[in-house]
Amino acid sequence: MALFSLLVAIIVERLKLLPNSWQLESFLRVYSDNLFGKKQLKSETMMALALVLPAVAVQVATWAVSGVFWGLLSLLLWVGISILCFSHLKQRQTFKRYMQAACRGDSQACYHFADELDCNKPIEAVSEGDLGAKVGQSVAWLNYRFYGAVALYLIFFGPAGAVFYCTVRYFSDENLQQSLQHPLVSQVLTLLDWLPSRIFSFGYVLSGQFSQAFSSWMEFGFSLKYSAREIVTQVALAAEPAPEPLAKPICVQATLALLQLSKRNFILLLTTLSLLTIFGVVA
Repeated sequence: MALFSLLVAIIVERLKLLPNSWQLESFLRVYSDNLFGKKQLKSETMMALALVLPAVAVQVATWAVSGVFWGLLSLLLWVGISILCFSHLKQRQTFKRYMQAACRGDSQACYHFADELDCNKPIEAVSEGDLGAKVGQSVAWLNYRFYGAVALYLIFFGPAGAVFYCTVRYFSDENLQQSLQHPLVSQVLTLLDWLPSRIFSFGYVLSGQFSQAFSSWMEFGFSLKYSAREIVTQVALAAEPAPEPLAKPICVQATLALLQLSKRNFILLLTTLSLLTIFGVVA
């Protein structure tokens, strides 16, 4: 079910079939505001409850529909949860606007949309020529956060695992965007990202220039002092050397190169999942 659910979710996400009101972040915002509120989430107990409650609800639903109508309801649940977890219309629209601004040479708009891409880290480009490379790193990181990590949790822990990761990621983004001080969130997300970031970045090793990327993965992957973002972006940079810049105000060649690398890496993940499904390792 994992492979079929992933394929359907990717198709729906690429076709942009879900409106903003049906994005997972929209549901989590309603869930957080109505059941908890900002004051209650200052408590570690309430914050822990807010993090696990959606995943628990999904797991209970998974048990409840197991075997009903020959597994059809289970399949629909897997597909529905996968579609919600993989739909990221905001990030896709922001990246499209960045590329449009770059093509028309609007540097100010490029900086604006580049900062909107990733709330976790501002774009620290020293020049317009450096902006494309920085955005490329953000693309590699966002591809992990919104696709790779979600897929890995879905494969190994089912819909509840994917929902749990997305819930923690949502509250982490809320902390940064609204300057909140929700407890536990950053620590839990660091733990959740530790192993998947290393697995996904090893996909960059296999999808790009192996020798350089493998050396980078060995350096960053076995160290505890580097964040998940540093591991993913540095291995991606090593796997895909920067192309020759074009004579344009905003060069998008580095961005597109890392985007293509990210796509190859995700295809590798799907191929591996297909083989695991064929051999019965993954259901």
